[in-house]
Amino acid sequence: MAIGLSEEHEALRASVIGWAARNIPSEVVRAAVAAGSEERPAFWPALAAQGLAGLHLPEEHGGSGYGLMEVAVAVEALAERVAPGPYVPAVLAGAVVAASEGKARAELLPGFADGTLIGAVALSGALTGTRDEDGALTIGGVAEPVLGGALADVLVLPVRTGEGEEWVAVDASAATVTPVGALDLTRGVARVELAAVTVPPGRVLEGLERPAVLNLAAVLLGAEAAGLAAWCVTAASEYAKVRVQFGRPIGQFQGVKHKAARMLVALEQARATVWDAARARGDERAYAAAIAGVVAPDAAVRCAKDAVQIFGGIGYTYDHDVHLYYRRALTLRALLGPSAEWADAVASLALSGVSRDMEIELPARAASLRERIRAEIAEIAGLEGEGQRRALAAAGYVMPHLPRPWGRGAEPLEQVLILQELKAAKVRTPQMIIGAWVVPSIVAYGTPEQQERFLLPTLSGEMIWCQLFSEPGAGSDLASLRTKAERVEGGWRLNGQKVWTSIAQMAEWAICIARNSSAGSKHEGITYFLVDMKSAGVKVRPLTEMTGESMFNQVFLDDVFVPDELVVGEVGQGWKVARNTLSNERVLLSSGSGGTGASVPDLLGLTGRLGRALTPAERQELARVVCEGHSIGALGLRVTLRQLVGAEPGADASVRKLLSTSHAQHVAECAVGLLGASAVLAADAALGDAGRWNRAVLATRAMTIYGGTTEVQLNIIGERMLGLPRDPEPGR
Repeated sequence: MAIGLSEEHEALRASVIGWAARNIPSEVVRAAVAAGSEERPAFWPALAAQGLAGLHLPEEHGGSGYGLMEVAVAVEALAERVAPGPYVPAVLAGAVVAASEGKARAELLPGFADGTLIGAVALSGALTGTRDEDGALTIGGVAEPVLGGALADVLVLPVRTGEGEEWVAVDASAATVTPVGALDLTRGVARVELAAVTVPPGRVLEGLERPAVLNLAAVLLGAEAAGLAAWCVTAASEYAKVRVQFGRPIGQFQGVKHKAARMLVALEQARATVWDAARARGDERAYAAAIAGVVAPDAAVRCAKDAVQIFGGIGYTYDHDVHLYYRRALTLRALLGPSAEWADAVASLALSGVSRDMEIELPARAASLRERIRAEIAEIAGLEGEGQRRALAAAGYVMPHLPRPWGRGAEPLEQVLILQELKAAKVRTPQMIIGAWVVPSIVAYGTPEQQERFLLPTLSGEMIWCQLFSEPGAGSDLASLRTKAERVEGGWRLNGQKVWTSIAQMAEWAICIARNSSAGSKHEGITYFLVDMKSAGVKVRPLTEMTGESMFNQVFLDDVFVPDELVVGEVGQGWKVARNTLSNERVLLSSGSGGTGASVPDLLGLTGRLGRALTPAERQELARVVCEGHSIGALGLRVTLRQLVGAEPGADASVRKLLSTSHAQHVAECAVGLLGASAVLAADAALGDAGRWNRAVLATRAMTIYGGTTEVQLNIIGERMLGLPRDPEPGR
């Protein structure tokens, strides 16, 4: 999935990719590498004729009137071909001038829009200036490195004056522009020197401040970083499918598969954070852009160096293209400034209370639907306790995506509105816990009698469930279970042992899978049962976890009778039902901190109670978890938006699941680090912050195990999202 989500963005991306394939083949890239000096590429007039240079510029000045999102889509697409030339510095210069006030906009933007003028921006420099009585600035000094400076007609430069820093647009002909040797072999940088150059008032970019310029740079250079990372992920994965070592494709080796999957995770985080920064407005743009400034350049560097590793020896040669992507990724990160500085900005904003709500812009047709939902929920809100919970279940508001009568058959738009209106009315849905995994499977595979008996009591939170799936020898490899189901008159006898069973000591019912036949593959001969936990032969033995608590249990099944009417789905086809349960389990487990109280707002609350300022190292760690939490939120919103238009979630959903399971761990670890010596206290909430966070740091260790271990989820991403070869079956 690329940065842009809408049909228009996808069409723009496809158009740019198609144009680039025709006009920027590998021979053009290699010619730029071989050239002794940087020149304006032959394809520039054609690129400008496509309207790409002015996508984000106002129509009144000859642009297309779109915004940062559209130009980010184009930048990402061109970066996948490591396109040489001045496109990125030019569109950045256009964006900076467009963000200013005064006469320079009308003078420069038409030329930027049609490509007859090329701009470049100095993000650093040591220029100084003095203002005369007419408002003109006389400036001098050096700015370097300036990306694309040697090809620019107009240079956008920062100048330190008596009033502070100001920005000016200077004709390149008024400066001494000297190309310097660049790490990026396909695009140059330059040193810009000015000596007593007079800048008229009309070329002073009024209303422009450094943070705004850097925020624009974070979005556009971040978009390019995402494009570089995308090529690295695709190229390395394709190579891993066909490169054979030790008799099999290297992509089948878990070390390579996990490396490629981690690359995809980094790529999708980069895309999500750049996408959100491009759409942010006002004060929130600084926050979102700073996060993109941390995430995207580092993602490009990581993906490029990991791609070199996967390509191996051939990737280290000059003839292979991967080093060009690595060089450009390193260059982008250097130009934007150290990610530690961006992280410090994230920490400052977060500690001062700045955050960003992931709001969904809904279509106009949502208004009438919202009114109806609001009225229905208002009636339910007037009820209390059990009556309210039963009314929610009966109205289909607990799991509205389910078909009627258990849900509302709600499309994604209605689901979003229901969540919003329940929150506004302060109505909480029943806590189903394991029941939330059970209900979809009974809806999909249960008999009418089973549905009538179990669904409404579960949806209202009155019926408590546990899950008898995992066994001592069948954890992540669940299909290796050994619990036996033997056919007897009127039903089945179950014998075996289950483990890691949450809340079994209080559950009334359980879902259980057991092997009724050893014939066929290990996924065949499994049947899905509903087990009354009060049945004779069911023994529950709590397990004491590292927190000292006992949420998990061992469950022993000794000749437990289950009648035929409690088999869900077909006999021997229980694996299909179990997969439905597991898919819902993983979605729900990845939705938050799992009840541990380990979220970014919790962490920020702790920082306010410490009574001291954070050290630089602590601020960096805080920023890391803030950025991760923000990327998870952006990924979730992207999934929702795609569903609203009827599209598949794509990689965003899988990546979000993986990140969410470890996020609470990272939050808790950061908090414990802030506590210092007080972190020696017992994991007991009665002991205040230290006790609560010590409990969280212990409890969250389970989150990367239950619901599918991190390693299994990396396999899933590698195999299903990147198409890498599946692990061989044991014995084959």
